[in-house]
Amino acid sequence: MDEQNLNRIAKYIRYLSLASTTEAGSGHPSSAMSATDLMTVLMFGGYFKAKLDDPGYINNDRLIFSKGHASPLFYGLYVVANKVTEEELMDLRKFDSPLEGHPTMNFPYTEAATGSLGQGLSVGLGMAINAKYIDKLPYKTYVLLGDSEMAEGSCWEAIQLAVHYKLDNLVAIIDVNRLGQRGETMFDHDVEKFEKPIAAFGFETIVVDGHSLSEIDEAYKKAAEIKDKPVMIIAKTLKGKGISFMENQDNWHGKPLSKDELAKAILEMGEIDKTVRATTATPDETDVKSGEIGECEELKYVKGDKLATRRAYGNALLRLGAKYKDLVVVDAETSNSTYANKFRTDFDDRFFEMFIAEQNMIGVALGLSKRGKVPFASSFAAFLSRAFDQIRMLQYSDANVKICGSHAGVSIGQDGASQMGLEDIAMMRTLLGSTVFYPSDAVCAEKLIEEAIKTHGVFYIRTTRMETPIIYDNNEEFKIGGSKVVKESDNDVVTVVGAGITLYEALKAYEELKSEGINIRVIDLYCVKPVDVETLKKAASETGAIITVEDHFAEGGIGEAVSSALAAEDVKIYSLAVRKMPRSGEPDELMQFEEISAKAIVKKVKDIKK
Repeated sequence: MDEQNLNRIAKYIRYLSLASTTEAGSGHPSSAMSATDLMTVLMFGGYFKAKLDDPGYINNDRLIFSKGHASPLFYGLYVVANKVTEEELMDLRKFDSPLEGHPTMNFPYTEAATGSLGQGLSVGLGMAINAKYIDKLPYKTYVLLGDSEMAEGSCWEAIQLAVHYKLDNLVAIIDVNRLGQRGETMFDHDVEKFEKPIAAFGFETIVVDGHSLSEIDEAYKKAAEIKDKPVMIIAKTLKGKGISFMENQDNWHGKPLSKDELAKAILEMGEIDKTVRATTATPDETDVKSGEIGECEELKYVKGDKLATRRAYGNALLRLGAKYKDLVVVDAETSNSTYANKFRTDFDDRFFEMFIAEQNMIGVALGLSKRGKVPFASSFAAFLSRAFDQIRMLQYSDANVKICGSHAGVSIGQDGASQMGLEDIAMMRTLLGSTVFYPSDAVCAEKLIEEAIKTHGVFYIRTTRMETPIIYDNNEEFKIGGSKVVKESDNDVVTVVGAGITLYEALKAYEELKSEGINIRVIDLYCVKPVDVETLKKAASETGAIITVEDHFAEGGIGEAVSSALAAEDVKIYSLAVRKMPRSGEPDELMQFEEISAKAIVKKVKDIKK
């Protein structure tokens, strides 16, 4: 270790953190300065191995700043590495700069968008799983954590799972700088409060003075030798390290120096070598093929047979696993109900149990997707809401993650309201660029799952607990943004739009009304987002009224999706949705109670006809 040179680099990076945030008029220089020594030794002490000219290279080590507010440090590392100029860094946080306030994918060395604290370790976990168990590559994943974010439960979800999977290629570093946004953190500088529980979970823990380059160097050296368990370096640091009026002082979080204060700080720092540059170690050459396409069996469903779409989800994963070699499945200890466990029977090396820790599961899926995999993450729809922050962050990371929520709606029956998942469509519709599928039968479910595999982005597939009849031919095609008109005539008085379980209620209502000489059009809105505007417009113009029926709360669901799509049209839209507090009961009686049954549809059609 060239300690003298590393000291020069660290001083320069601290200067960059101060100067860039002063120029920006905002930012978090004190949080960057506490972790500067830790990251300087990692990047330029021979431990971090990466082809910096090829940020996507498959065997590069990965570095995630979970404490994303320390972005001036993150970018400063790449100034020293000659990948960003000092002048470019002075555009920090400006509209046209890729160097945003918290790292995003606009900067090519960002692994995943961070800034919502407590998520980086889960993302790193996904990358480490990929290296050890899927691609079988020697790269390591490093995650910089803040002491404040260690209060987040998702960090401890990730800690447990990292031990379970013996991820000796995962090295996390906690920057214990004592001070959070509004004052002292929970444990102040008591590093033992971090070390003892993390060690108890099974991590190899290394406690260091986070400003002693020699101790930091020894810690990384030891971390490289540990086998069969992950490593946590716990570093006692000082916020604002290097500047006397900032160092270990409160009220400097997220606060840049004024120009006068910056001048004072530079004077205190002494000579700064602005020419110092360094590079990272070089990783081994390797070649792992991705995106391979094989063959799989064709669908062999029989019309009229009954099968729950949750079972079709499992069938699809198993069938398509042979075709898509990058398909990976994670599940939150529900796989015998989501039927994700079917995939495990043939592809155990690509199935990973996440246990009941949905937040960590989504973070792991993001990490897998950023290493070129196509992860499907499944749980009961009701429980995905606790992971919404992780789901929300997917859109900022250009993620390729597919999420399946099963057991949705009151139609699950006796389990009761807490298990019903009545908010999930609304939740998933809010994401920028997301796609929301709600298949009604097994054929539709399998075809949509393959569409999700083939198409980059965040997809949500809502599956049903109850068995439903197969109504589509095996060769039927289902496109993103489409729908199916399953019943129509030249004299339809109303269009009924259903999806999933309510499509069958609409079809029952169709038969009853037809027997009374009343024709209705029935649309299967299998793609709730993006919605099939043209088909809905045509139905609106030809029938004059639309009834939406959904096993979901009215707010943010199918009714609002259709209303938004037809906002400019002269059509009356009526929404049948879950509007009462549900309870335990038989599925049929619950749908009657919530007025989303065939009986309720018949009544609404007759009321409109009057």
